[in-house]
Amino acid sequence: MLALTACSSGADDPAPAAQGKAEAAGAVSPRTGGTLRLAVEKEPECLDPHQSPTESARLLTRPLVDSLVYQDPRGGLHPWLAREWTVSGDRRTYTFRLREGVTFTDGAKFDAAAVVANLDHVVAPETKSLLAGSLVAAYDSAKAVDPLTVEVRLKRPDSGFLAALAQPNLGIESPATLKGPASKLCATVVGTGPFKSDGGLTPQKGIDYVRNPAYGWAPEGAPRTGPAPLDRIEVTVVPDNSARLGALTSGQVDVITGLAPSSVGTLKGTPGFALHTTPFPGANYSYWPNTAKGPLSDVNVRKALRAGVNWRQIVKNVYFGVYDGAQGPLSASTPGFDGSLSSAYGYDPAEANRLLDQAGWTQRDAQGYRTKDGRRLTLRHMWSDPSVSTLAVQIQASAKQLGVELVEENLDGGTFVNRLLDGDYELIDTSFSSPGPDVLRVLFGADNIPTPKRGISNNMARYDNPQVEAYFKRALDARDQSEQFGVYAEVQRRVTDDAAVLPIYSPLSTVAAREGVRDVRFNVDGTPDLSSIWLAS
Repeated sequence: MLALTACSSGADDPAPAAQGKAEAAGAVSPRTGGTLRLAVEKEPECLDPHQSPTESARLLTRPLVDSLVYQDPRGGLHPWLAREWTVSGDRRTYTFRLREGVTFTDGAKFDAAAVVANLDHVVAPETKSLLAGSLVAAYDSAKAVDPLTVEVRLKRPDSGFLAALAQPNLGIESPATLKGPASKLCATVVGTGPFKSDGGLTPQKGIDYVRNPAYGWAPEGAPRTGPAPLDRIEVTVVPDNSARLGALTSGQVDVITGLAPSSVGTLKGTPGFALHTTPFPGANYSYWPNTAKGPLSDVNVRKALRAGVNWRQIVKNVYFGVYDGAQGPLSASTPGFDGSLSSAYGYDPAEANRLLDQAGWTQRDAQGYRTKDGRRLTLRHMWSDPSVSTLAVQIQASAKQLGVELVEENLDGGTFVNRLLDGDYELIDTSFSSPGPDVLRVLFGADNIPTPKRGISNNMARYDNPQVEAYFKRALDARDQSEQFGVYAEVQRRVTDDAAVLPIYSPLSTVAAREGVRDVRFNVDGTPDLSSIWLAS
């Protein structure tokens, strides 16, 4: 279920977090050459970003693939493989004019036919996309007008279409590779990026990259336009946090990602190392209540759980103050975040008890749990990632004080999926990264409720609100970002009024590095930008 626990995105400031001002300003010329040894905490089940939605897939494929459009950390959109574009008056036809002289690392030319092949691949049923397809749900067709001009038609206006094209999940891959079985793409991806990997991903080991010496088409705003500074990058998968940190401090690797909050203090107190962080934009790590059936179909019970658990104090205790408590459906770093709603997510046990009384859960059994009509107020929280267990136990204890029984169910992947599709749960936890508020449509749109017929999808709250559906249509029809953000602010208010999500904390993307690793930057989705790093020693 890694596909459902995608977690990451965004950078407020593209400058390195722990370097001198002169270097951050570009006064120091990067040294060319060397091999970066990187240890990561997770590997994707599938490397192909068209298929996989996970943070690990985005991290490991971004060095290989470029996008038509580049999105800067503040949400602005700029040319990349597409040097310019025009939009028709009805906002259903996009005409892209492409860069000349771009080649894939297998020697094939990048052209309009390649763009058509990639878009068709993303939406093809056999691709079984878990995210990319939903990002371009409005896609109808594309045609090559000439070798460097492609016309894309949409079924309806979609104000998020260009931003979707900027995400790694819609990165452009060599058309020849798209013709083979989907499983082959899960191991080896070929793009136009600053690096290539002939060997691809080896399960439970990692992936190696070598520099693409022909690279010369970085997007506007990138720190450099030519080939990447590094000769090679060797990526090893090391799931255990202590082992990753030990590999860094003992000199076995140069950089690690995913440093656990419990180790942040240790790293900061160790001379010769630096910690770089950026908050992920998108949805916070949250509990998603089943709003369609069961006790949490009652909005008062959902609001009571939101108010009656001291979420922020639990986060502070469990994560050593490294993570900030959530303040709404979106993380504060997400473009379009509405900070005016934070008071609705405060701790208020008196109000929580009042709401439960109002919902009819007025009696208590011998164990102190609330009951109604002889039934205990029991909520099943199902999960398949052992890393959530400590947090879950703390939340369970806090809910018990409120009279709510949380039953923790650690399930195998197959059972988890079946229960998800059947809606047989009260709570599920996950976060979801996205560099903009359009993620709200992915997470709360009625078309994204997982069912046996539809398959795995991302509206795990099973939320279906006609007014919010109308807001989503208005957001898609928006003519500019300001109008879009205004509509999504209304969505955030309504989702908050309905307590359709129980936000817990805002995740951080972390990179810990030894001295000598320079120009550590983050992509807009919060993943480290491996193409910018260079080695001073």
